[in-house]
Amino acid sequence: MDWIRQLGRYAVVMLLQVLLFNQLQLFGVCHPYIYVLCLLMMPLTLSQHSDMVIGAVVGLVMDTFCNTLGVHTAACILIMFIRPYLVGALVNDKDRLNEQLTSRTMGMEAMIKYVVIMVLIHHFTVFMLAAWNWAHIGFVLIETAVSSVLTIGIILGYNILNDK
Repeated sequence: MDWIRQLGRYAVVMLLQVLLFNQLQLFGVCHPYIYVLCLLMMPLTLSQHSDMVIGAVVGLVMDTFCNTLGVHTAACILIMFIRPYLVGALVNDKDRLNEQLTSRTMGMEAMIKYVVIMVLIHHFTVFMLAAWNWAHIGFVLIETAVSSVLTIGIILGYNILNDK
């Protein structure tokens, strides 16, 4: 039953990303990628290998719709690799997180840190790989900051509303 809910959430979030958020590019620097919500909220019970395969599939779907040639795939695999280590560093009792990562199970402070760090890593990787040139680092940092603020707000808002 949990997998059906996860797949349903993934489908809705990907549709929102492709149909709405990919079209929303504010001032040429704000590109919210809310699809990372699906990866961040996955249960920790899967193996790291499975996490990285799921990250690759999610990234590949985004690359297909964004025509970005592996940029999203690389960023998703990276955050799925980092995810168990970051959760272990933020949460003392990692064993209680066998279901889903929420502010109720992690604690609000840990959840905010987790979402902020993961979104910043993801967005920086996407924008840096897309630019593929350190000469554009200033613009990449601006894109990362602006896009991350909106993405983090949406993900945390969803998490808070979903916890009630």
